[in-house]
Amino acid sequence: EIENLKDALRDRSDAKSQQLLSVADYLVKKSVWAFGGDGWAYDIGYGGLDHVMASGKNVNILVLDTEVYSNTGGQMSKATPLGATAKFAAAGKPLPKKDLGLMMASYGNVYVARIAMGSHPTQAVKAIVEAEAYNGPSIIIAYSHCIAHGIDMSKATDAQKRAVKSGHWILFRFNPDLIAQGRHPFLLDSKEPSIPYEEYAYAETRFTALRKIDPERAASLLKMAQEEVNMRFRMYKQMAEMDYVEPTA
Repeated sequence: EIENLKDALRDRSDAKSQQLLSVADYLVKKSVWAFGGDGWAYDIGYGGLDHVMASGKNVNILVLDTEVYSNTGGQMSKATPLGATAKFAAAGKPLPKKDLGLMMASYGNVYVARIAMGSHPTQAVKAIVEAEAYNGPSIIIAYSHCIAHGIDMSKATDAQKRAVKSGHWILFRFNPDLIAQGRHPFLLDSKEPSIPYEEYAYAETRFTALRKIDPERAASLLKMAQEEVNMRFRMYKQMAEMDYVEPTA
């Protein structure tokens, strides 16, 4: 349609037509995406991120979550999981990972997805397409392997698969467009955890380093982490299975 408009305007010599021709390309709908890491999204830039998500504007954000401040040397962020070691968490982080996705979904009008391209590429592509199609704010949180995890980077997709299978990284989509269809907007894309959390965690140096230094504390944090994984998956499953009734005016 824009090309047809430009063709019609080219045949006209009046000033207004020529002025419209010069700006016709701006009539094309723009796809706006912002990219950032977890240090920005969960920590130092969270206020700005929250403001954009609460604006109602059609803006898409992709968060590359490495669970640590990767670009500045590997400091702990609010995305760092319980039990992992990092700068400022040499004895293992004693608190759970911040659930940014659930916080954004609480707005109700924000499209939210958590993806792991190396584990479930189809789900990841579906989420990106849905976020682009949604006429409102959207945020996709992507599991991003990092050299700071202490893994063989040539086999990073295996690490992503373990993260999902253990229940550490729960895949889901929250799509407000489904509400108008009378459907539940929360879609749980992960299956029940099929491997123990230990199998995921102790394949990475960020967790095993503490076991060498303080085995007792490492075991305690691992137990807490497994309990956290179990609790969070049950909560997500309950959310996906709960009855949904379309709100009435």
